[in-house]
Amino acid sequence: MGTRGIVTLAILWLLHKTEGKATCREVHLHRDCEALCSTNRDGVVSCELRVAVLLPADPRYDISLPKVLPVLDLAVYEARSRNLLPPWLEMKFLPQDDYCDAMYAQIGAIDSYAHCVHLFLGPACDYCVAAVGRVVKFLGAPLITTGGFTFDFTKKKVECKDEYFMTTRVGNLAFRDIAKFFMAIMNRYKWHKVHLVYATNGQSKIGGRHTCQLMMKSMVEFIKREHNITYGTFDVEATTPSDYPEALSDHVGNSYSVVVMCANSTTIREILLAAEELGMVDSGEYVFFSIELSSSDNDSKEPWRVEGDTNERNEKARKAYQALLTVTARTPDNLEYLNFSREVKSLAQSKYNFTFGNSSVSTFVTAFYDAVLLYALALKESLPEKSDEVNLDGGNLTRRMWGKSFKGITGDVNIDENGDRIADYSLLDMDPETSRFEIVANYYGANKTLEYIPGKQIHWAGGRSEPPPDTPTCGFDGSLCPDNSLPGYAILSMVLSSIVVVLVIGSVFIYRRFKLEAEIASMTWKVHWDDVIVRPNAKTKGSMYSLIANKIRGSTGQLTIFEDNVSLPDLDRNEYVPTGFYKNSKVAIKLIPKNKVEISRPLLLELKRMKDLQHDHLVRFYGACLEPPHCCLLTEYCPKGSLQDILENEQIKLDRVFKGSLIHDIVRGMTYLHASELKSHGNLKSSNCVVDSRFVLKIADFGLHELRKSADTDENSDKNSYAYWRKQLWTAPELLRMERQLPEGTQKGDVYSFAIIVHEIVVRQGPFYLGDNNELSPKEIVEGVRRGGGSPLRPAIDETSVEEEVATLMRRCWAQDAADRPDFPALKQTIRKINKDYESSNILDNLLSRMEQYATNLETLVEERTADYLEEKRKCEELLYQLLPKSVASQLILGQSVIAETYDQVTIYFSDIVGFTSLSAESTPLQVVDLLNDLYTCFDSIIENFDVYKVETIGDAYMVVSGLPVRNGMNHAMEIARMSLALRDTVMTFSIRHRPHEQLKLRIGMHSGPCVAGVVGLKMPRYCLFGDTVNTASRMESNGEALKIHVSPKTKEILDTFGTFELVCRGEVILKVRLFTCGFSLISPRSHRDPRSSHFFLSRD
Repeated sequence: MGTRGIVTLAILWLLHKTEGKATCREVHLHRDCEALCSTNRDGVVSCELRVAVLLPADPRYDISLPKVLPVLDLAVYEARSRNLLPPWLEMKFLPQDDYCDAMYAQIGAIDSYAHCVHLFLGPACDYCVAAVGRVVKFLGAPLITTGGFTFDFTKKKVECKDEYFMTTRVGNLAFRDIAKFFMAIMNRYKWHKVHLVYATNGQSKIGGRHTCQLMMKSMVEFIKREHNITYGTFDVEATTPSDYPEALSDHVGNSYSVVVMCANSTTIREILLAAEELGMVDSGEYVFFSIELSSSDNDSKEPWRVEGDTNERNEKARKAYQALLTVTARTPDNLEYLNFSREVKSLAQSKYNFTFGNSSVSTFVTAFYDAVLLYALALKESLPEKSDEVNLDGGNLTRRMWGKSFKGITGDVNIDENGDRIADYSLLDMDPETSRFEIVANYYGANKTLEYIPGKQIHWAGGRSEPPPDTPTCGFDGSLCPDNSLPGYAILSMVLSSIVVVLVIGSVFIYRRFKLEAEIASMTWKVHWDDVIVRPNAKTKGSMYSLIANKIRGSTGQLTIFEDNVSLPDLDRNEYVPTGFYKNSKVAIKLIPKNKVEISRPLLLELKRMKDLQHDHLVRFYGACLEPPHCCLLTEYCPKGSLQDILENEQIKLDRVFKGSLIHDIVRGMTYLHASELKSHGNLKSSNCVVDSRFVLKIADFGLHELRKSADTDENSDKNSYAYWRKQLWTAPELLRMERQLPEGTQKGDVYSFAIIVHEIVVRQGPFYLGDNNELSPKEIVEGVRRGGGSPLRPAIDETSVEEEVATLMRRCWAQDAADRPDFPALKQTIRKINKDYESSNILDNLLSRMEQYATNLETLVEERTADYLEEKRKCEELLYQLLPKSVASQLILGQSVIAETYDQVTIYFSDIVGFTSLSAESTPLQVVDLLNDLYTCFDSIIENFDVYKVETIGDAYMVVSGLPVRNGMNHAMEIARMSLALRDTVMTFSIRHRPHEQLKLRIGMHSGPCVAGVVGLKMPRYCLFGDTVNTASRMESNGEALKIHVSPKTKEILDTFGTFELVCRGEVILKVRLFTCGFSLISPRSHRDPRSSHFFLSRD
């Protein structure tokens, strides 16, 4: 020990002999450095508070000088910002390396006392704390430490005779509180047996030598106070890891199921690996606890993983750690603590040239921050207002620190009346999914309560949902349960039975093998062409699911097919598929584009599988004919055509139920197909989905890809066609990127094709509809899908018209990554949920619902067609009524023949335009047409007000009759007279469009008498009048004067009977075949009453 050690012991003995009250020392030894404050030449007073920091300088210790000094600097800064230290007082830190050794700690304390220190911070190692704690009470300076974990430091400190009279502990860890925590856990789960496993010098970097031994010693002392707890201890310090399984089995396996461990992380890992090897983890009968004194990064590290170890051992360790629960001091996880940790690291690097690394700053280090604040709080209460009256009494300051509570950097700091901090602890459990430890419970030392985190639960080993009992149900050796082992004869019987079962299974396997070979050899799929009945030149409308254009031709029964390389826009959607009859069933005939088919074993096996494939939503395969030149495949015929044909037929209305049923049918068929030996489709699209007579959708064109593939297809020329790119609109992007696409495709590729078909059904705008404003060609669309990228090209979805569930389904199925797409069994469940309110689980109900829906569509279509027919019929009748009299037209509509009829009295009207020939010569043809159209439109609107019938117009001539075909007595003359007056008055104001200043001169003639009327002609029937009355009326017009109405004597006689018209005699009128002694001009009615009235006055001029 040397001279210095002898001097130290002497000083300690002297101090012990001079014990007093405040500082446990009666005789005061004066020291030159004892003055706290000094005055310089300028009279300025400065005070220096000297603080000794007793810690190891080796940074390998968790609590060391390089780590603590930056924390102390930040603490002084915080104390000044809180006004806890006066500006005239400086705090000076005097670091002393104690090597985590009690002797060096004592020497450091004496050296510091020689420098008149006023406060001791540290040490952290328990043996050092004990040695220095017994000395400082004689030195008169308080001791604040973050160590001192054992029970010894919790003893009462009331008098100087108490060992640690001036020691205050601010660390957030104490063995006493950890023991209380464990007792709370054991009481909760009703455990009464526990085994303590430790390594004597485990975790010595925190508390020094024998840390874990002291921890378990404190635990034992606390357990002894509980009379109902049995315990055992085992020190693994001298045991090698290879002997851990045997030692664990001897000390733990047959007696205890609850194990508490304290050791380094490496030792803990080896113990758990030994437990896993013994089956303690899988059984779920054991639970292990680990006490971790260091609390940095406990919530994120993976202690089971060791770099350099094998993956197998790391995986076993991860499994073993599922049985481990970790106890540690509660660590702050707020943003303030994280920022403070970063400040400490930065200051340590810049000022003390020390690097912390990636781990956060331990709470044992940051607790020194709270130590400075605690001392500053007590100091503020005791400092006078003037610096010259300062007197630092260590005993007084120590008592002022006790019982304090304040907000520190490590959380709420509560110092009890014995100078010990009341700490909180956390229980951590490993989540099996993330393999990381998470806090599941907290123990609060202030009120001694254990609280579990809401929403968190402990994952017990072995998949248990509840904690294991401290003794297994059947005992550790199974003695508590009856022996259920089987006798020898039972075991022999089981062995013999197993052998028999194996033989039976082998026999079945061999039988099935021979049966398969027999079925392949029998070729039940084989079809002879003579058994197929093909009607020459028969046109049967059917499905286009695998053919572009086919027809049957020739009387020889030979089939021909158009070229496959044809432009889709030129195709008629109502093409015909070759059909025939095979064994009284109508079948669709798919030609094999090969002259000769090589029959191999894989082909025979696939044909056999196709023949055996039976499902309601898969097209039935009847067989194949491989007899040249009639090589073809025979499949079930579906008369309703393909799904693509139905979707493109606007006359077929599909409601939500019908669409959902179609989608569900596809999913059912593809689910069965994917579960079969064919595994996938490879060419799923809407044209390969066909609908039978019951409106059940079936999948077609699957399997036998070698037979379907054309042997002589020129791929280079094919790539330039519209059809080549259009048929790839349903192909998944990962298949498009292949240099040579797989004909059988993939299951995930089928899911992508299904999504495109669903979009077709929902939108009904054709495959890969991108919106009205996007007109990309199929080639551009395929290239865009192949490229992919962050926003891959996909069909447009109108969120307002497409249900959210269906839109989500499509997006999942056409995901860019094939692994993200669901399979068809999962889609089946999804479709059932979507259609649960619309579709029954009963097949017959669904079928009837579809038939009812189709019948409703037909009824709607019939109603629309009937309405269109009635509208067209009405238009035709109106046109016919305009060409012929209504009574005559009605007879023609009813199919009756119109017989010419004689009328005794009618009045016929003729008119023309005077000077029309010259006017026409001076006008263009269009102007003449416009003139006549304007004039006759005006006339037609006028004559509607009178009981007259317009017979015809020829050029400028206008012919009207009254009294036929419906007789009106003698009113015919009056009706014609009033009409003539109305027409003459209208002409007086009529304006010629291209010659507005010229007066149009209308000449009118009328005559009454008998005539014959009838329909003439069939192609353009006309209602014509015959008789002398017609000719006379025409002559009356031609011999008349402009803007005058020429009336024959016969008509005048009839008008006179009414007495309502004024006529003027023109004198003698000579017509072509007769002489009138006097012709008359109709001037006007005698009254201006309503022209429909019969009360007019007639006068002769």
